[in-house]
Amino acid sequence: MTINLIQDFIRWLREDCPFSDLTGELIIDDNVYVRAVVISKSYAIAACVEDIVEILKWLGINVIRHISSSTALKPGDIVMEIYGKARTILLVEKTIFNILTHLFGVATTTRKIIDVIRRINPKVRIAATRKVIPGLRYLVKKAVACCGGDTHRLSLSDAILIKDNHLKIVGDVEKAIRLIKERASFIHKVEIEVTDVDEAIKAAKAGADIIMLDNMSVNEVRKVIEKLKELGLRDKVVIEVSGGITPKNVAEYAKLDVDVISMSYITMNPERVDLSLEVVEVRKE
Repeated sequence: MTINLIQDFIRWLREDCPFSDLTGELIIDDNVYVRAVVISKSYAIAACVEDIVEILKWLGINVIRHISSSTALKPGDIVMEIYGKARTILLVEKTIFNILTHLFGVATTTRKIIDVIRRINPKVRIAATRKVIPGLRYLVKKAVACCGGDTHRLSLSDAILIKDNHLKIVGDVEKAIRLIKERASFIHKVEIEVTDVDEAIKAAKAGADIIMLDNMSVNEVRKVIEKLKELGLRDKVVIEVSGGITPKNVAEYAKLDVDVISMSYITMNPERVDLSLEVVEVRKE
């Protein structure tokens, strides 16, 4: 667990509890402890459980047992069993649940899409994008990875990706790639976003390592790949498709000769997962 994660959690908790838990402090004595279980009420894939466990431990809550990330859950399954001060557990309950339900949803959605794609084209990777809820990127990317998804670039500092607005400012595909190759470290690959066949050909000839076909229809992607093959350029680049891809059309893209399908859907529109906390024992210490 990173210091940043603790700092993020404190910020999230402060939003929900800027001063105190008024109800809890008025109705529950400070010496009351509870044992409670977190239960899944949905079919889901668990994610980032270990990170949440570390946060709970930092808060002084004892985690008696917990499942591992990537575990498949069904309604009624126990995610974790915890013991600690009643006030503390009720104070952090909603914040923890809000995080877990979103992360479980991301993992569940990613796994379902991957299961479909593997039956069609096992070589294709399903990748996340930078479209994530602010503050949750570290955990969301882990949720994608824990069930077989690809994290893609973690941040702007992580990888080179020339996008449409870069091209509008710089001028053209060839110039953008030339400038990057002149100035970037040898360790970085160069990815560029293109919107038609001509740009894709220019990018491949200019030495791009990865070509992202952005917001193209299935037929448009097929035409780009056919043209690259015709020119002997297909095997020189990784082909990524992105933009407007959802569970409804992802299978059609997977039937093509592509390497990566990146989707913001899995991080911004994940399946809803339901969790609950049940107090099973109360004692005073």
